[in-house]
Amino acid sequence: MLDIKFIRENLDIVKEGAKKKNVDIDLDALISLDDKRLALTKEVDEFRAKKNSVSDMVAKESDPSKREQMISEMKALKDDFENKEKELKEVIEKWQEAMLYVPNIPDMAVPFGKDDADNQEIKAWGDKTSFSFEAKDHMEILEALDMIDVERGTKVHGFRGYYLKGDVVNLCFAIWQYALEFFANGKGFVPVLPPTVVKKKFLYGTAHLPGDVEDFYETQDGDVLAGTAEVPLMAMYSDEVLDKSMFPVKYLGFSPCYRREAGSHGKDTKGLIRVNEFYKFEQLILCEADHELSVKYHEEINRNTEEFIESMEIPYHTVLNCGGDLGLGQVKKYDIELWVPKEEKYREISSASYFHDFQTRRFGTRYKDDDGKMKFAHSLNCTAIPTPRILVSLIENFQTQDGNVKIPKALVKYFGKEYLK
Repeated sequence: MLDIKFIRENLDIVKEGAKKKNVDIDLDALISLDDKRLALTKEVDEFRAKKNSVSDMVAKESDPSKREQMISEMKALKDDFENKEKELKEVIEKWQEAMLYVPNIPDMAVPFGKDDADNQEIKAWGDKTSFSFEAKDHMEILEALDMIDVERGTKVHGFRGYYLKGDVVNLCFAIWQYALEFFANGKGFVPVLPPTVVKKKFLYGTAHLPGDVEDFYETQDGDVLAGTAEVPLMAMYSDEVLDKSMFPVKYLGFSPCYRREAGSHGKDTKGLIRVNEFYKFEQLILCEADHELSVKYHEEINRNTEEFIESMEIPYHTVLNCGGDLGLGQVKKYDIELWVPKEEKYREISSASYFHDFQTRRFGTRYKDDDGKMKFAHSLNCTAIPTPRILVSLIENFQTQDGNVKIPKALVKYFGKEYLK
């Protein structure tokens, strides 16, 4: 959430930011609503001061007739006051809802564009894998090895359901073990197992709502199943004032994740690219309110995931997301996409974003600066690695002519053998 004072003082910049993100919002109407909020707040404050003044006069007045007249006047004043308070409450509710739709301002480096087709490649690593034999996709390989059962997964879960079995499950555990050592021990992130059933209001905090209204599962109690550890990790310090000495807070969240993929009908219906439930390691950082620090950590967390992918020798490229492919709160975002040989295309595996104080302002996560001034922290997050999606590229890039899969050297230590069989 942007500060309304900032919006008013930089209205043209905020409008340009919304245009770059392809967000259709009437900011002039928001300013008019804010004008009304300010005017009513002033009236209510004046009513309250007058009411208090009359109450003091009544208490001091010794003449019964004059006291009765003052009390009568105060009753009339009370009715007006209550009406104004009710009107102010209604305006504030409308204003608060309107503020939720105001997008953060994208970085100047973010290119214009409509969607992910307009993202710009900024880096490519590794040679695109080619084979001397007819390559198979990951589903063909896993089905031949009897390590996946989509038919029964669909019977039990429904569309996009799956069972993983045997050594491919052990491979997932190997990836998790390696990721834990790489990011926690190697990069200094504190591992966290957060709750995944969270209060719905926290999706507004991360800015997944009001936008992704159809993409989450809701419980009978009105809570939601988190689609990423980002949500409970950000909620962890909601409405708290942190000690500045804590910064940077660097957490590595591991959790099951749940996404309905409601807006993805017809997309990636086969395979493990787009499923309703999966597991993910997530890097999250809270730091001081400093743009240069946010930029520094943004590059760092994205590079962490690049290094992790490189250590497994999977070809990838990194793209700079265009304005139309940014979320409401994101200032800048990189996507890392892995090469998928059978499709002959790159597919997303990780996103790295920074938000300035957009999220923390919604969560109320603050700290006291050295001069004693209260500030909202800055937040950043980046996918460390998701499973089973990583299996798609890993299996297809390391497949052998006899239908087996060679295990990347970095994982052999954790998997215990060199081939998936």
